[in-house]
Amino acid sequence: MKKIGLAITVIALWVSVSCKQKKYTEVVEVPLPSKEQKVTLGEPDDVKATEGAFEVVQLPFKYDALQPHIDAFTMELHYSNHYLSYTNKLNELLAGTDLESLPITDLLKKQDRTNEELRNALGGYYNHSLYFELLTPKSQGKPSDTLATAITKDFGSFDNFKSQFIDAANKQTGSGWTWLIVDRSGTLQITSTPNHDNPLMPGVTIAGTPILGIDVWEHAYFVEYQYKRKKYIENFFKCINWEKVAEKFEEAIVK
Repeated sequence: MKKIGLAITVIALWVSVSCKQKKYTEVVEVPLPSKEQKVTLGEPDDVKATEGAFEVVQLPFKYDALQPHIDAFTMELHYSNHYLSYTNKLNELLAGTDLESLPITDLLKKQDRTNEELRNALGGYYNHSLYFELLTPKSQGKPSDTLATAITKDFGSFDNFKSQFIDAANKQTGSGWTWLIVDRSGTLQITSTPNHDNPLMPGVTIAGTPILGIDVWEHAYFVEYQYKRKKYIENFFKCINWEKVAEKFEEAIVK
């Protein structure tokens, strides 16, 4: 992947550091690139994990394909930096162990919550894989067929679901994720988790199978939206591949 300049490298470092959990709050002034500033973007196809059991989900579109909803720089930083780092770390931690042959969902369900390094890598990999798999520049706008019926049954309407999802994601304290899940009874629910936890892990408030997730860590939106997190969440709905979400739903309800 091509380098994109010293100023942007500084921003990437700041965003990465600012997203880590810490015991104090620090405000750092860092110049952001203007929308007119040209940067050299790499290619998603060039992003490859180091040798190991898990690979990154390949993007079927360019980094700038989701503009203006998600800017190209954020997409490249998020995909080729954050996501790739979690993938490589997970492969490193599992290398040479009996765990590397297990599916990611089994690893999440059985993982030791006291092993924070592995827990963070597992969640960082799984959560980002789902996030990037469900993005598209050609969103259908809303679900149809079986998923649409289920959303209407469990939330009253798609608009009610969308409003509740946006509200839950916007209210997430600090870094974390908000999910649409199929719970153990087959009901759709909205839930949020801190850091890189997810509803497949033991000990979460609401357990279930995620079929849609939004990353509300600062690295997912801050360059374009800064403190307007809700605007990012609203625009996320313009990039959802509802056909893929429906596939996840069908898989979840037959388990």
